[in-house]
Amino acid sequence: MIETLQEWAQNPLFHRWEGGLWQNTVTTLYMTGVTMGLTVLLGLPLGIALFETDGSTSPMVRTINQVVGFVVNVLRSFPFFILIIALIPVTAAITGRSTGPNAAMVALTIAAVPFAARLFELNLREIPAGKVEAVAMMGASRWQIIRQVLIPEALPGIIGSITTTTIAVIGYTAMAGSVNSGGLGQLAYNRGYTGYQTEIIVATVILLVIIVIAVQVIGSRLARAVDHRARAS
Repeated sequence: MIETLQEWAQNPLFHRWEGGLWQNTVTTLYMTGVTMGLTVLLGLPLGIALFETDGSTSPMVRTINQVVGFVVNVLRSFPFFILIIALIPVTAAITGRSTGPNAAMVALTIAAVPFAARLFELNLREIPAGKVEAVAMMGASRWQIIRQVLIPEALPGIIGSITTTTIAVIGYTAMAGSVNSGGLGQLAYNRGYTGYQTEIIVATVILLVIIVIAVQVIGSRLARAVDHRARAS
């Protein structure tokens, strides 16, 4: 066992930067970070819009809600591996190439935004209606209610949803590696699976698990830090 570990440790991919384990780790973190930034930027307004337009008295608004909701549900149910292949012409048109981390982030964002938007919508639905009605009776506008009541009250849940989505995106980046997106997924597929280097697969799995655990710990602590109910208890 010790001899096997010593042999594995001599793999040059563990020591060099270019194309090695650590460069691909940074690439995975880069794809995840940028994707999540875009996901929050686009997904949170979408989730708020889905929540606000649901049950509207306007037929046109209800129709828009149903259409957008249908698109969101379709994108959520699409297997990511098929989605990233289907979006190759789109990624090529946007980024100028169909491979690499920047190209993969187009598909990652399109997959993550609907997923996060539904979670954000559910977070807003968990807010007691009495709080919203009390603020509305005081003469607050709808925008004031969203900004001062809905988002602050739902913030712990929103952070939890961001954490969940981030972990899902990390898994997506691993799948995207099979179509040359870069990152740990590509390293595990090209060098570990195809190249029969078991030590690469083991190392990438360990690193991905560490990243996921770190994201979960940070997300849980942030959610508790902004939860006034937890502080009150």
